[in-house]
Amino acid sequence: MRPPRSMPNHAIASTSIDEFHEVLRTSKRIVALCGAGLSAASGLDTFRGAGGMWRNYQATSLATPEAFEKDPGLVWLFYGYRRHKALQAKPNMGHFALAELAKKKGDGFMCITQNVDGLSQRTPHPRSQLKLIHDTLFDLKCFSCDYREIDNFNDPVHPSLTIDDESVTARLAGASTNPFHNRIAFLDPATPQTIDPAELPHCPKCTHGLLRPGVVWFGESLPQDTLKEIDDWFDQDRVDLILVIGTSAAVYPAAGYVQIAKRHGARVAVVNMDKDSLGSASNLRKTDFLFQGDAAELLPQMLGPIRDRRKASVKEVKFK
Repeated sequence: MRPPRSMPNHAIASTSIDEFHEVLRTSKRIVALCGAGLSAASGLDTFRGAGGMWRNYQATSLATPEAFEKDPGLVWLFYGYRRHKALQAKPNMGHFALAELAKKKGDGFMCITQNVDGLSQRTPHPRSQLKLIHDTLFDLKCFSCDYREIDNFNDPVHPSLTIDDESVTARLAGASTNPFHNRIAFLDPATPQTIDPAELPHCPKCTHGLLRPGVVWFGESLPQDTLKEIDDWFDQDRVDLILVIGTSAAVYPAAGYVQIAKRHGARVAVVNMDKDSLGSASNLRKTDFLFQGDAAELLPQMLGPIRDRRKASVKEVKFK
């Protein structure tokens, strides 16, 4: 019997951890789709949520190639600050649970993440099973040539980008969404200036180009090689289960992966703080699952039967 029309589509999904465990035990190929909600327990704000950085700063002033050409020092200050805040955070138990699942399942598991915060990379999560569709704050690439550096977790990334929490807000005033801050920055000659490009990190390969954050900026294409790797993984065989963790999955291509997984036979298991903002994962069936709450608490419970407890570790990978 169909549910009443007034009943939300997700209301028929199971909320039983025990039932989920039975599905998990028989699932050979599993994909996880992760968003900012996975990192919330680590103390990082969601992308546009209350307190999120994009509520305070203009994306067009900080996250486009044109902005970097106009004032690379301002852009680097913002991303240096984001790197600094992300490195102050630590991976939570949800990150570690997924890393253990990845090691246990091998090629039978793929994690697609929209997060750029580097927290998954700081667990023992195999990089080959981690698909970064927006790239990451912690890869560096040259603005002029094809040079790329993977997993640079230095803080600061360059001496000129040492972050002083007390002054960084003033130094970023020119990109603030607050008109008052912008006016103060324009009128006050004592406002701290951004950085001379000659003092910013330069490419070790071509030597003349500036290094930039590896994250995908607005107006840029997503990494095509990563998207192809995801498509190829889906095409190899049926998919038994997709975990949709801390994301509304409302923006493509992330929004499309739920439907792709379902077409390949997958059941859906959603982990989200808000059961009414599930985006493309909102049309859940009675064979699917919905777990409302903190991913850092729920994922270790959900993935318990498949995790290798003999090798389980919550020790963060350290980088020089």
